[in-house]
Amino acid sequence: MLFKISVSNIRRSLRDYAIYFFTLMIGVSIFYVFNAVGTQTALLMVMEGDTRSITELLSTIISNVSVFVAAVLGLLIVYASRYLMKRRSREFALYLLLGMGKAKISLILLLETLIIGIGSLAAGLAAGIGLSQLMSAFVISLFDADMRNYRFTLSVEAVWKTMGYFGVVYFVVMLFNSFIIGKCKLIDLMQSGKRSEKLRLKNVALCVILFFLAAGALGYAYHEVTYAPAGLTAKRMMCMIALGAVATLVIFWSFSGLLLRIATALKGVYFRGLNCFTFRQISSRINTMVLSMTVICLMLFVTICTLSGSFSIRNSLNDNIRTYCPADAMFIYAPDSLGKETMPDELPAPMQTLEDTLEAHFSESEKGYSYGDDDLTMGDFFDLDREVSAWIRSNLTMLDLDVPEVLVTLSDYNALMTLYGIEPLEMGENECVMLCNFEQMTVLRDKVLAKIDSIPVFGHDLKLKYHSCQDGFIEIAIQPLNSGLLVIPDSVAAGQQPRFVYLAGNYAVTDTEARHAEDAALMEAYRSACIELSGAGISYHTQFNTRQDMADAAIGLGALVALVGLYIGMTFLIACGAVLALKQLSEAADSVRYYEMLRKIGAEEKDITRSLYRQAGIFFLLPLLLAAVHSVFGMKFAGVFLTMFGTSGMTASIVTTCAVLLVIYGGYFLITCFGCKSVIRNAG
Repeated sequence: MLFKISVSNIRRSLRDYAIYFFTLMIGVSIFYVFNAVGTQTALLMVMEGDTRSITELLSTIISNVSVFVAAVLGLLIVYASRYLMKRRSREFALYLLLGMGKAKISLILLLETLIIGIGSLAAGLAAGIGLSQLMSAFVISLFDADMRNYRFTLSVEAVWKTMGYFGVVYFVVMLFNSFIIGKCKLIDLMQSGKRSEKLRLKNVALCVILFFLAAGALGYAYHEVTYAPAGLTAKRMMCMIALGAVATLVIFWSFSGLLLRIATALKGVYFRGLNCFTFRQISSRINTMVLSMTVICLMLFVTICTLSGSFSIRNSLNDNIRTYCPADAMFIYAPDSLGKETMPDELPAPMQTLEDTLEAHFSESEKGYSYGDDDLTMGDFFDLDREVSAWIRSNLTMLDLDVPEVLVTLSDYNALMTLYGIEPLEMGENECVMLCNFEQMTVLRDKVLAKIDSIPVFGHDLKLKYHSCQDGFIEIAIQPLNSGLLVIPDSVAAGQQPRFVYLAGNYAVTDTEARHAEDAALMEAYRSACIELSGAGISYHTQFNTRQDMADAAIGLGALVALVGLYIGMTFLIACGAVLALKQLSEAADSVRYYEMLRKIGAEEKDITRSLYRQAGIFFLLPLLLAAVHSVFGMKFAGVFLTMFGTSGMTASIVTTCAVLLVIYGGYFLITCFGCKSVIRNAG
């Protein structure tokens, strides 16, 4: 009997359960998709060799993040359950009046929740399994992997993990529902929806003062994290985050008190159509949701920054592999890692053997040298501008200013550029060019170069061809990390001993398997040489990198950041959209009598619908607008760290993030509009 009642109730309340079911289904599908990522064929195909460990690390991180995600989804389900119970308060009151005990009502609700839960779990898993295949294709497209060996995969582990987490969360929700039913009183159930919130008008002067104080506090926090990030300690950064959160809360509190005052002052707007009703409804809802709006705004801020940052890193790493790693392999050696010692006249036998082995495997290769002048350290260069030097010495205390500037002759640089397929550099006999692609260092160096005309090198006063840094590098990498490289004429370095040796080359083979074989052979030769050097007691700084290894590492890092960022961002986005949607639907259900009055006094249906849409639009837009403002400065702050990876794909990343926001957040907005319209129309 109770089961029949439960099924009947679900059929009758299908409209109320729609957004609840939709949220559960999306949550389950996303939970499965990201927990299955560790066993995805795409990642297994993309990550080979030693980088398989990144797959394991990714799975571990996602498993840990899943605990947090499960907690967020659990709170979301509890919130949705409160909405459903509030919508059905009169129904529960009728059951009590007919003599049904609270235990049986709890059992009915338990059965309904269980049926909806099983249905949403099944639908979510089905959708998740399908979406996980799209995720495989997505990963393949991101990292230019081979899709010929792609096959359908089903992660049994992810299925069990999803069911386990969902079961625990749902069990807690069912206990919560039973607890609420046990505490409720008949009079409260009967009067649910009749007691409206009193619209208390706040002191306008206080609201204005607090609004501008909060805006000023936000401005100060923005300035500290974007224009003075170098001197920002961890403790101070946490203080700025706390200040921003409190300021956001105060802005929403003060705005809720000012909105209606501002609207009533604009009489031409306030008394047009149903605007007076619309503004009062919005003001009332914001008043009762100041804390919720603050949390939603901050979650949207985290979502925007997380998605944009992760997409940017992924895009940049892919571009960087092609741009900054133009050779198949590079061997670098020097007497010490800082370049303070000059190269000895005779090269140790293991090093010479290794060089011969490398050149034998390369179809084409070039050797270049870099030099150092003890009278031209990094500190000496920045001392050419006292203002920049003082700022660096007080803010960048970790920077070693005693390291000699890296000097490369024009012929060596152009020889390497020819191998890399990059246009050679041209300059006069008594000229020099500063090359730098690490953004933060480029800004500082440009300030110095703009104020000087020449740089002293090995007793020669070399004129600057350009009064700004030019983009360039000699060492292959996956990020733009060249913090300074001075190209000088060959004659200036004549008679000087080099401090670093660079040997770069390309293989004759082009297919992936053959390139891996070449990498393995050369890496074995490199390790053998290092062992021989160590056994002979010879100390040398050596470094051997291959494009394939760097690409694999970039793929792993890109996958790690992009997928974890997507996971957290999508979860937060779903939570924000669902909370706002449920709140709007709940308020619409409580305000049915107001819409009935509007119809009785002659309001047209299209005006009522327009008012409803405007309420939902402003309600969804307010936290998003402030979150967007936060994100502008948040991404500027994040850019300090993103420069390590490159930010070449930032515009595309922002566009992608906007598309995700439009689909999910906009989807919840549309569902809310149609749901509210249905509630109001059916009640009429």
